[in-house]
Amino acid sequence: MSDKLNILCIGAHPDDCDLQVSGFAIKYARLGHRVKFVSLCNGNAGHYKMGGGPLARRRYAETQRSAAIAGIEYEVMDTADCQIMPSLEQRWLVLSLIRDFKADLVITNRPNDYMADHRVTAQLVQDAAYIVTVPNVAPFSPHLMYNPVFAFWGDDFTQPTPFRPHVAISIDDVIETKVDMLDCHESQMYEWLPYNMNRLEEVPEDKRERRAWMSTLWLPGMEEEANRSRPVLRRLYGEEAGDRVHYAEALEFCEYGGKVTPDAFTRLFPFFG
Repeated sequence: MSDKLNILCIGAHPDDCDLQVSGFAIKYARLGHRVKFVSLCNGNAGHYKMGGGPLARRRYAETQRSAAIAGIEYEVMDTADCQIMPSLEQRWLVLSLIRDFKADLVITNRPNDYMADHRVTAQLVQDAAYIVTVPNVAPFSPHLMYNPVFAFWGDDFTQPTPFRPHVAISIDDVIETKVDMLDCHESQMYEWLPYNMNRLEEVPEDKRERRAWMSTLWLPGMEEEANRSRPVLRRLYGEEAGDRVHYAEALEFCEYGGKVTPDAFTRLFPFFG
């Protein structure tokens, strides 16, 4: 078994992984591990003025700028926004992505989510669990000899169950780099999302000022994650260090993936000394 990990993060849209787990990605990459973000949709609907191919191309370029900052890979599939379905074709696509990358850890959103694209993405990723090891399923994609660990990034949904953090990391040391990654997604951070929030008129024109403004939108959620995950942070970093964490990202393990034994945990999360 290689000492280098393959970390695969699968989202529905070209900024989903950046918002949720780019702190994880940066820290894995800095330790020399291989990280890949995947967007199952091409982002062609996420705007109020532009759309279709021009928007999809713009958003692809944004992903590549973000990936360059973190030192990771970023792949965008060509399914239109709001048209992804839990089909066999899409299941085989996700299955092949996991197999081809030889993923050790696969991260996605939970299946109880406000948006259909997110829910379908979670279902497709979960449906690939275990069958990645079955040779006669999608036989032209070489099967894995192990079931990767599957995990969900955090959210605030409570039905049918609330998010339960099983592992949490401090991202205090990489928070500015994470904001730099988000800053690459100009079409979303400064146009579509503020428009959808009815806050477009608040976005500053100056690049430095708008980056600071964007931080006020997203950093509080990372503070809230640190507070929600405080017991886990204390357990993993120690009481004093865990209490000092200001910004955090957390994951909940999916029951369908490989078992997270103590040895597997130590290997998969090499952040705690």
